[in-house]
Amino acid sequence: MKKTLFGLTIGIALTGVLGLVAIKTVRPNKAPSSPLAAPIAARLEVVSDQIELPSVMATPGDGSNRLYICEQVGRIRLVDNKKLQAKPVLDLQKVIVKNRGYDERGLLGLAFHPDFQKNRKFYVYYSARTGQGGANHKSVIEEYRMRPNDPTTADPASGQVVLEFDQPESNHNGGDIKFGPDGYLYIATGDGGGAGDKHGESGNGQNLNTLLGKILRIDINKTPYGIPAGNPFANRADARKEIYAYGLRNPWRMSFDRKSGRLFTGDVGQNLFEEVDIVQNGGNYGWRIREGFHEFDAKQKAADLKEPITEYPHGPEGISIAGGFVYRGSGIPQLAGKYVFGDFIGPTYYLSEEANGKWTRGPVKFANQPEQWQIYSFGEDSRGELYVLAVLPQDKGIVYRIVK
Repeated sequence: MKKTLFGLTIGIALTGVLGLVAIKTVRPNKAPSSPLAAPIAARLEVVSDQIELPSVMATPGDGSNRLYICEQVGRIRLVDNKKLQAKPVLDLQKVIVKNRGYDERGLLGLAFHPDFQKNRKFYVYYSARTGQGGANHKSVIEEYRMRPNDPTTADPASGQVVLEFDQPESNHNGGDIKFGPDGYLYIATGDGGGAGDKHGESGNGQNLNTLLGKILRIDINKTPYGIPAGNPFANRADARKEIYAYGLRNPWRMSFDRKSGRLFTGDVGQNLFEEVDIVQNGGNYGWRIREGFHEFDAKQKAADLKEPITEYPHGPEGISIAGGFVYRGSGIPQLAGKYVFGDFIGPTYYLSEEANGKWTRGPVKFANQPEQWQIYSFGEDSRGELYVLAVLPQDKGIVYRIVK
């Protein structure tokens, strides 16, 4: 008998939320896993339990420490001075694919322009209802502005599409967007869905002529956007110039370490393994050639694949990764400099970088963790403190701050 999550079978729930559909057996090449390190203790402090399906959180660099939280159904909510504001910052429900229950489409990404205080610009990544040529839907990155002299309310008429592309399936949308230390906008895209990266001869992850299964990098200070000169395929006619890195299945949440500038992402696995990657310019992260450290498609070969910094097998340790952040806050000294992330079915982990460049994984144990919860995402405020975006039974959305 299948285990259930809040009344739904695991297979149904995960097919919708993060696209885990089992179809193929992989053959291990390595065994990089090691026993877990000692746990680090922390607690969860409720920020709001009135958020519907919280998908992502972002903060502008304006010193306000306001928390802007996306609801997957299409609204941006604001927590200001520790209080959830009743009126949404922006409501996109009319243009977004309807999302109720376990569906990967919706409002998936939010990022504020580095010069937000001056230009009031921010960006969203969402699933639009129309696609071309039989597409299931299309992914849209759109620019908006806050109303003049009001950083808490967006002008809905200010929307300008920056980039859009069709999605062949409803799942594996990626959807995170982040501004890097270089000022460019980074966009995480999934492989387009369908188990085994089935679209195209080699799949979308390895196909340099599609934006799917990639980390993209664009210059949004040009109209509608420009290609940074340092992009690996900027001067190639046989590849999409927006590509920064490729070979990804469903990069569910990425983040820049505010100290080192390194880009981390959690990449959702197929059947057996979840992985964390440090994303480098031009890197090929292996999907669908391999899953984690393990061969997946024996027919494909490629040189110089970038290896994950960690992986974990499906089972009690988790089944669908949610990428997090390197902790740079001050409230929990034990987590300083460690990468904190989690899994859909509840475990939370840290990664600690050792002197030899290897990474050690250990659990973060919350003294007051709910008996049942699903981790959707993580957030970071302007002070470097971390948050967990989760769903409790009866689809009750909740946002926690991680505290000592």
